[in-house]
Amino acid sequence: MPPSTTKMHPDELDIDATLVEALLCDQFPRWAGLPVTRVESAGTDNAMYRLGDEMVVRLPRLPGGAHQVGIEQRWLPRLAPRLPLAVPAPLAMGEPGRGYALPWGVYRWLDGDNAYDSPLTELAEAAVELGRFVAALRRVDATGGPVSWRGGPVAGNDEAVRAAIDDMGADGTLDAVAATAVWEDTLRLPQWDGPPVWLHGDLLPGNLLTAHGRLTAVIDFGGLGVGDPAADVMAGWTLFDAETRGLFREAADVDDLTWARGRGWALCFGLTAEHYYRGGKNPVLAAVGRRAVREVLTEYAGGMRT
Repeated sequence: MPPSTTKMHPDELDIDATLVEALLCDQFPRWAGLPVTRVESAGTDNAMYRLGDEMVVRLPRLPGGAHQVGIEQRWLPRLAPRLPLAVPAPLAMGEPGRGYALPWGVYRWLDGDNAYDSPLTELAEAAVELGRFVAALRRVDATGGPVSWRGGPVAGNDEAVRAAIDDMGADGTLDAVAATAVWEDTLRLPQWDGPPVWLHGDLLPGNLLTAHGRLTAVIDFGGLGVGDPAADVMAGWTLFDAETRGLFREAADVDDLTWARGRGWALCFGLTAEHYYRGGKNPVLAAVGRRAVREVLTEYAGGMRT
């Protein structure tokens, strides 16, 4: 994976280990002097630095990420006891300082490797476990929860999706006719008419931890919020295959329309991620996006509509 200090956006903030050490010294002197080591990641929203053996510091990389830390710090302790997989445990929330203008957080370190670098080998087991996680999260009382950035209609991404289809179709890297057909079917789907529910919002391989081929934890809750649960079932296409997708769906316990909207979210993510991150900007996310598009189009071509 590319190092977390590699800039992928023009407005990224300057973050390095020296800054992290200074912030800790100023605000949490009890942890000053512990070794600070960059955690390499293909994530685009946060830089991560391991702090000693048992903690990790997360700092938003983009000016618009100020709200993410507060959401995690407030809601993860309330959600964690209700969830069947480990999630990050906030330990402290830092304030802007030393020229860094955003809040930041310290969390307990979770052992494991992300599911992109260390893929799941027990895929059927993981499909059931992640499906149960999605269902459990959805059942938690959502009163007062913030709106997830993927909690609204996927149609809000129409312009970006069509631009991706046009560009990748023109250069021969995408079947534009097939992608357009699936996307337009997605836009015709009835929208969520139930009460808002909790969703993680970004269940990609890089946000799941594995150990010995098994799923152990879900991380990076920057997209945590409430809304339409469909975005969380896009994991059916970003992570699972034709043989295990049904296991994930059954465990997630979603209706046909939510599943269909989730496939639309997978297509949306896949197209826009590959379009934006290809060409070396972020090979990992480009590859995850490409896989999601391939899974969706293959399934659709085989006649799977729900």
